Amino acid sequence: MGKKVTKAADNIFCIARYEAAKENDAFSSRESASEVIGIDRTRLARIELGSVTPYPEEVLALSEAYHCPELCNEYCSKQCPIGQKTIKHLEINDFDRLILKVLGSTKDIEELRAALIDVAEDGEIDSSEVEKFQQVLESLDVIAANVESLSLWARKNIGR
Repeated sequence: MGKKVTKAADNIFCIARYEAAKENDAFSSRESASEVIGIDRTRLARIELGSVTPYPEEVLALSEAYHCPELCNEYCSKQCPIGQKTIKHLEINDFDRLILKVLGSTKDIEELRAALIDVAEDGEIDSSEVEKFQQVLESLDVIAANVESLSLWARKNIGR
């Protein structure tokens, strides 16, 4: 295996390459990884060192090569200017923890359903319903993030 780089040790792209190297020795060095992925070695080094922001197609290539779908979420939620405003950063926890988060966030689903029906029954949201609707949206955001985290876990762990 290639030598460990300390400057990039906390960079998610570098960490993903090291994890992929456990399964495929071609990822043990930047040079061989760059050949497999089709990204210039110096460009890959700059990405891992955080001195350049990767292009979306590079992130996709790294994500697919390393079998690390969370790289796409990391890029979209933290580095892409549009994604920073629209994509929630997801955490991949252990399976049992993710299941508990999904179940916990859906425990009041009947109350959410009733609140949505109440707000929407006249086809309009008047000023007295805005706060209730906002609370419903916040709860749905939590549910969506938990489900998306579980989906990301599944793509990483059983979607091979």
